[in-house]
Parts: sequence; C-alpha cells; structure tokens
Amino acid sequence: MKIVDLAAQYKELDGQTITIQGWLRNHRVGKNISFMMVNDGTCFDVIQVVYKNLENQEEVSKANIASAVEVKATVKVTDGGKQDFELVAESIEILAASSEDYPLQPKKHTYEFLREIAHLRARSNTFNAVFRIRSLCSQILHEYFAKEGFVHVHSPIITGADAEGAGEMFQVTTLDLENLEMNEEGKVDYKKDFFNKQANLTVSGQLLAETYALAFQKVYTFGPTFRAEHSNTTRHVAEFWMLEPEIAFAGLDEVIELEKDMLIYTVGELLKRAPKELAFLDGLKDYDLVERLENLVNANFNRITYTEAVDLLLAHIAEGKVEFENEVFWGVDLATEHEKYITDVVYQTPVFVTDYPRDIKAFYMRLNDDQKTVAATDLLVPGIGELCGGSAREERLDVLDEQMAKFNIDSEELGWYRDLRRYGGVKHGGFGIGFERLVMYVTGMENIRDVSSFPRTVRNLEF
Repeated sequence: MKIVDLAAQYKELDGQTITIQGWLRNHRVGKNISFMMVNDGTCFDVIQVVYKNLENQEEVSKANIASAVEVKATVKVTDGGKQDFELVAESIEILAASSEDYPLQPKKHTYEFLREIAHLRARSNTFNAVFRIRSLCSQILHEYFAKEGFVHVHSPIITGADAEGAGEMFQVTTLDLENLEMNEEGKVDYKKDFFNKQANLTVSGQLLAETYALAFQKVYTFGPTFRAEHSNTTRHVAEFWMLEPEIAFAGLDEVIELEKDMLIYTVGELLKRAPKELAFLDGLKDYDLVERLENLVNANFNRITYTEAVDLLLAHIAEGKVEFENEVFWGVDLATEHEKYITDVVYQTPVFVTDYPRDIKAFYMRLNDDQKTVAATDLLVPGIGELCGGSAREERLDVLDEQMAKFNIDSEELGWYRDLRRYGGVKHGGFGIGFERLVMYVTGMENIRDVSSFPRTVRNLEF
C-alpha cells in the first residue's frame, strides 16, 4: 500500500493489516520496543513503525538510515499522540541495506553541505517539501493555461537568435575546437558547422512564441533557458526554466491582468494542495510563509509608473527615511533593495511598476508616445522584489526597425520577426517569469540553488 493512500484512509483501516515499502528516515532501537520512521516518496508523510520480538529482530535492529524495507503491520489509530496513527509491525524485511556512512543522518545539515550531495538531498525533509512543491507548481501552471484556453508551444532550445540582445549565450557547435577552420576574414568558419551558422542555447522562447500567438491568439512556452552570466549570486544560475505566455489583441493592461490572475490562481492552489509541505517550510523561517502567501491571494495589487517609483524613492531618501547602497536616479535599472523597499515598506502589497525608460529595456517592447519610455511592467512582490516582467510588444514595423537599429539588432537575421508585423501584426504582449524564482517565492527558500534540482552555476558543473 502506498503511504499517500494510507495517510488518507487510516481511520477506516484501523485494526487492519497492510503492507508498505519505503526507506528508513530514522531508527530508534530500544530494549523492549523499537521505532522506525518510514517514507515511500508518495507524499510528505513519514510513518512511525513500532516493532518488537520479530523473527529477524537482530537484523532489523541493525538497519541503517536509508535502508529500504517492506513492512507488514497492523494500523493503529493513536488518540492524542504526535502521530494520528502508527503501524505495529508483524514482519519487516530489509529489501536493500544502506551503509552506516550515509551522509543524511537525522540531524541539522546546512544548505551548503546539502548542495554538495544534491543526488541525496531530496531525501531530506526540507528538500522533499521544496521539490514536491516545485512539481505541484508546474502542474498547476499547466492547468491554469489549459483552463484559460492557451495553446502550449514547445519553443526550441537551440537557436540562432538572441532574444534579449545581451550576448550572454552558450554556444552550440560540432566544430573541432582543437583544429578550428578560419574563413577569409580570419574568423571561425561557421559554414563548416552543423547548422551552417553560429548556434546557441536559448535565453528565451518569447520571440518564437509571438509567431504562434499571432496564429492561436493565446499561447505559452515553458522550458529550459540558459544564460552565461558570470554572476555568483543567490538569484542566478546558468540553466533555469522560463514560463512565457503571449496573447494577441492585447496591450499592457491585459498583460498585467493575466500576470495577476495566474499568480493568484497558482498560489491559491498550492495552499490547498501542499498544506503539510508549506507548514513544514513555514517553521524553518523567521517570517510566516503561509500568511505571506495567503496575503498575496487576497491582496490589492498596486500599480505605479517607473517615474513615480523613482520620485517616491528620492523623496524618502531626502526625508531621511532610507539609505540605499545603489544610487537612485531616473534611468537607472531599479535594484532589488529599491524594489523590496517599494513592496515591503511603502505599499506592503504586490506592485506593478510600468513604463520603464526605453534604454534599459529590450528592443521589442512597445514605445510609448513620450518617446522615452516603453509599455513594460515588472511585478514586484513583498519579500523578494521582482518576480516577473512583461510588456506590450512593438507591433509597428517602422518603430520596430528604429528600435532594432538603436539596439544594434540585425534586422536581416530577424527578418521572420519583422514579417509578423507585415502580415496582420496586431497589438500583442506577454510576460516571462523565471520558474525557479517563483518556486523560491512560494517555498521561502533564499537561494536559487536550493530550488534547482542540480544547479548549474559559473565554474560549477557537478552531477
């Protein structure tokens, strides 16, 4: 029997004999009676097994943590106990023994240590909860977009286009790096490469998602993306997942409503479906994680322009209410400390900041009438700052061409993208949200490495 079913039906099974299989999480051997804590991976629950006087008592009593066992036992409801029920063993078979040097002993381990054994850390309570929530979060997002009539588009991982124009891309090649052939200009001859041109791992599926949005109206991509950023911070990894919806016949207001609706639905469903995991993680933090998530579901989302945000920050600095490490001025890309001050101190709610300076945003964002700002938005949430960002896309071909020239984007290379404006290019928009950043938010984890199964970071490629 699976423990997830046992945990749901234990009252009806009181007094009955069942069989479970799982792994030892803890083992306490006493003179007269002994206790095992067993989990089988089907849910967060760990079941207590009580045993004594077994035929193989000596063998079982020597079982180490992480040993796999099969337990035949009677279900016993425990009124007023720490557990709602326990199993009184009739027999225990050791299916697979574990070595006594198993590193995850029942004691407190640092996150740094657990990252070094990422192949084992999912067996700990903390990471069992985190990655179960990550899985649920993915399922809920797919449910949401299916419910709303979106078409799921699988954008390619290998690409010839840099969606952000930042150049921080991983190159893909079949060329012999020990014996590179050069062209007449003395540069690498990519005509000899697999794709007959330079290829890279994608940093975003957005541009290609736009092609499908102008055919299906509502689409989304959800897949791995890669950035060769030399940023060794708690918020950056080289390989991460991005969720990127795109909607046609829509402007910035519709994009903002979609972001808000998606986030409220996702967090609300997590609160319903992962109460035990969230309660456990709640106990690890100084703040109330569950309360923060409940507040988001019921929050009034505020909306201010970038200019208003800068004016607000400058006013608070002038009044002596706050000091920042990073300078504040019109045209600066707001730092995390600025964003968190806006959400945590000033508004104490989620805030959409809109209409950013064109020079600090991507070429595809729609230019506003003031010619200085673009119809872009970042959603800032308490405790974390920026959670996701989006914009109306520039649908006017002449303006897009001007933007591409300004940002040194090769218009010939993106001829297909320009075609979208030539052939029925209606207003459209979308947003992107780093999936790991969302998981950080809903679990309270403070390092992106702790929500990535096997984090890929600069100078680190283990596992």
